[in-house]
Amino acid sequence: MSVSVHENRKSRTSTGSMNILLFHKASHPDCVLSHLNTLRKHCMFTDVTLWAGNRSFPCHRAVLAASSRYFEAMFSNGLRESLDDEVNFHDSLHPEVLELLLDFAYSSRIIINEENAESLLEAGDMLQFHDVRDAAAEFLEKNLYPSNCLGMMLLSDAHQCRRLYELSWRMCLVNFETVHKSEDFNSLSKDTLLDLISSDELEIEDEEKVFKAVIQWVKYDLDERKAYLPELLRNVRLALLPSECLKEALACEDLIMVDERNKLVLDEAIQCKKKILQNDGVVTSPCARPRKAGHTLLILGGQTFMCDKIYQVDHKAKEIIPKADLPSPRKEFSACAIGCKVYVTGGRGSENGVSKDVWVYDTVHEEWSKAAPMLIARFGHGSAELENCLYVVGGHTAVAGVFPASPSVSLKQVEKYDPISNKWTMVAPLRDGVSNAAVVSARLKLFVFGGTSIHRDMVSKVQCYDPAENRWMIKAECPQPWRYTAAAVLGSQIFIMGGDTEFTAASAYRFDCETDQWTRIGDMTAKRMSCHALASGNKLYVVGGYFGTQRCKTLDCYDPTSDTWNCITTVPYSLIPTAFVSTWKHLPS
Repeated sequence: MSVSVHENRKSRTSTGSMNILLFHKASHPDCVLSHLNTLRKHCMFTDVTLWAGNRSFPCHRAVLAASSRYFEAMFSNGLRESLDDEVNFHDSLHPEVLELLLDFAYSSRIIINEENAESLLEAGDMLQFHDVRDAAAEFLEKNLYPSNCLGMMLLSDAHQCRRLYELSWRMCLVNFETVHKSEDFNSLSKDTLLDLISSDELEIEDEEKVFKAVIQWVKYDLDERKAYLPELLRNVRLALLPSECLKEALACEDLIMVDERNKLVLDEAIQCKKKILQNDGVVTSPCARPRKAGHTLLILGGQTFMCDKIYQVDHKAKEIIPKADLPSPRKEFSACAIGCKVYVTGGRGSENGVSKDVWVYDTVHEEWSKAAPMLIARFGHGSAELENCLYVVGGHTAVAGVFPASPSVSLKQVEKYDPISNKWTMVAPLRDGVSNAAVVSARLKLFVFGGTSIHRDMVSKVQCYDPAENRWMIKAECPQPWRYTAAAVLGSQIFIMGGDTEFTAASAYRFDCETDQWTRIGDMTAKRMSCHALASGNKLYVVGGYFGTQRCKTLDCYDPTSDTWNCITTVPYSLIPTAFVSTWKHLPS
């Protein structure tokens, strides 16, 4: 067909309104790939040969470049390989693994199994077959066990597989007793070991096992690692060891005795333990801080929204046990734990008067006392512990001259309480005053999520306070406006759940306070407004709340590893939870 013939046909059929047919053959891409694969196998039109080990693989540069940014860069940026007919990976890549990747490039299909998954993840990352890398990571996520989680954590960290890393990390924390006996444990870097043993989420009943694991790791390569021991010991909760164990370590462990710095760390732990057992003031040393799995969970509540009692949760026995009466019943207060003590701040009493009072419950002696009152009477506020101090954030106060007290605008003021000096001081105010917000601390900062604004609107901002700079900033936007939500922290992840709208009441999100990224997680089992949440070990617990006329009567648990919620137990009908905290347990003698 000549050009003139086609032009004549065009002019003959141009009527001003053309009939159009869009033809699409859905199988065309597969057909092309399949034929390219046939050409490859017959070495037709191939223009480069890849070598791995002693095997060669003739390929088409265009197919490789279209499948992998690694090859695209190699063949287009003037590198030596862009001119060569061969690319040799030598022994850095197994021939079987390269063959699987090439089969994927030419067919879009690959079989992943237990034998090749780790190698495919490594090779997929190296050659930038990211779809294969991610598919291998997903396969490994589903085949994660205590026996291999440490190796998977190291592998995923090296190859930027964030979700696999998070799941492996959580499993390492939960199964430390198994993990520290594995071969991979002795090969950990010092920094990775430090991350593990310093984590509050490390689930271990007996801190002595952490101590012995550290000694084991150091002795594995004594000459190289003995210099790290003082730093490692400072991250073991030595004051949680039985006194006899501490004394024995100081007297009998040659590895400790040879370095004066080690002896100083153990001496400090022994003195710290004595101070705790004698109840001699507030102990803030990191060596005495129990891990979250060793905390006691306490619910504050009553038969109405007026809280008058404190209860202990035994989530293993699935029981909720009454512990003590609140000396001054109140509602719309905030509660926060520091060490073995629970601080109940502000709120409104039986006659609706707004309070500055701070009541303190000592879980060791099971008794109440009063601390110095806040500088501002408030209710509907939030509170959180940060570096052994208590911060009280936002809320409402009373309108002057009005009785009973009525809500004012949402407060911007933030107060800090030092338990050692028993004094309150004002710190930098919030950027935006809020009440009914979720307040938590993570990574040495305070975070405030949502709340009710000065104009009574729902807020969608994440406000963050840095105590080092005494400054608040807007960290991020929430996925939606929130108030009456709950928040709990696991590592750098802050979990937000519940709310007072149809769309937020059952929803749950995860906020990464290092990247400021949000992730939607599995919805709760019920809609909850004004619920309460905390973390214990590597799980989240949520209790209380209501939606409409329906009260939520269950204590539910969220497992981040499986992204699932489960009911732990039913809350007694006579108990309406109004706060949920975790405190240190009694220390071993």
